[in-house]
Amino acid sequence: MDTLAQLRAGRLAGATRIDLSCGLTEFPREVFDLADSLEVLNLSGNALDSLPDDLHRLDRLRVLFCSDNRFTKLPESIGRCRGLDIVGFKANRIRSVPAEALPPSLRWLILTDNDIEELPDSLGACTRMQKLMLAGNRLRALPASMAALERLELLRISANRFETLPGWLPSLPRLSWLACAGNPFDTQAEDAAIVALSVPHVDWSDLTLGEKLGEGASGVIHRAELGPATAQPVAVKLFKGAVTSDGWPHSEMAASIAAGAHPTLIAAQSRIDGHPDGTEGLVMALVDPMFATLAGPPSLASCTRDVYAEEARWTSRTALRIARDIASAMLHLHAQGILHGDLYAHNILWHAQSGGRLGDFGAAWLTGALDAAQAQAFQALEVRAFGCLLEELLERCTDAAPASVATLKDRCLQPDAAARPTFAEALSLLQRASSSP
Repeated sequence: MDTLAQLRAGRLAGATRIDLSCGLTEFPREVFDLADSLEVLNLSGNALDSLPDDLHRLDRLRVLFCSDNRFTKLPESIGRCRGLDIVGFKANRIRSVPAEALPPSLRWLILTDNDIEELPDSLGACTRMQKLMLAGNRLRALPASMAALERLELLRISANRFETLPGWLPSLPRLSWLACAGNPFDTQAEDAAIVALSVPHVDWSDLTLGEKLGEGASGVIHRAELGPATAQPVAVKLFKGAVTSDGWPHSEMAASIAAGAHPTLIAAQSRIDGHPDGTEGLVMALVDPMFATLAGPPSLASCTRDVYAEEARWTSRTALRIARDIASAMLHLHAQGILHGDLYAHNILWHAQSGGRLGDFGAAWLTGALDAAQAQAFQALEVRAFGCLLEELLERCTDAAPASVATLKDRCLQPDAAARPTFAEALSLLQRASSSP
């Protein structure tokens, strides 16, 4: 983390990125001394409520983060920064988004956890937009102009006030990752999933918490032992309770419970009762430590695509096994009326001999409020996400995969969602390809 003293002393000259989190109440004018080099400016975690009108003087600026501040309005000066790719104002107090505040150059906009009730029509002019994160606001509708966002791939509108979903959403040719839980249209479905399904309940006192295995936006996962007598090894996820980039934790809990058991899915086994702080949690199967995460999450540069390790390579047989396992998991979820919302390699554990396991229901949502045609239309979005996964798996094969799999990948990625295969078709093809000599 950089310091204000370093900036004022000129010791950050030539920097391409600076991170200042030091209780700022005003924009430090010394930042303009870096105009010839600065590309990433992170002012998150301060007490700012405005930006200077001449922000566009930072003409090399590509990324601006101002999350966890005190903004009530998205500053119009942002719109005059014609080269901005990424803008993040998560967890402020923003109620107003002026049309002038959105530069057409945007690829990635983060307005999660604010008080926004309406977005301007000018959003549709941001035709480079790939990733739009709006969870945790007060939106009841999206601008009709957004139907022109043909490059939009990821959209988060969970935890808002949508009574219905825009009819044009499934027609966006590249949309692949959609989170909609925690809106009025599906709240009843979530409640039903939690209340009606007969999942076991586990008392907190019967769990012995061990090491932390991982942490995401919605909660922390620990290794644990269940039962004083059996000491059964399990994984425990304890939810943080606040709205995340994907939506409400209770929506994730509902989807996890509704998913039920499946051999290639990491879903909930039971709910936790009696936590001393009232924290909600789930008990899940403990995945064998021989499994590893398939890839890392997207970077600022890759935007919507996962980042794989340089050495990530496998045989075509292994790639087919992973793809087949994930297609099977997705077919199961869709049959249960669940959309995963985040079908990514970074949510998949894999092993060369044992295939893939799909987890993380943070962006999942239930389709009980949709009719059959609507549900099928939204399922087709996830088929495109699967096509992205297939593409990434095939790119890293050490030998040639069957031509039929490359054809399947192309069908999954085609812009006409109605013409994409179902997961039943994809699984059948992958099973045939896996069994061919």
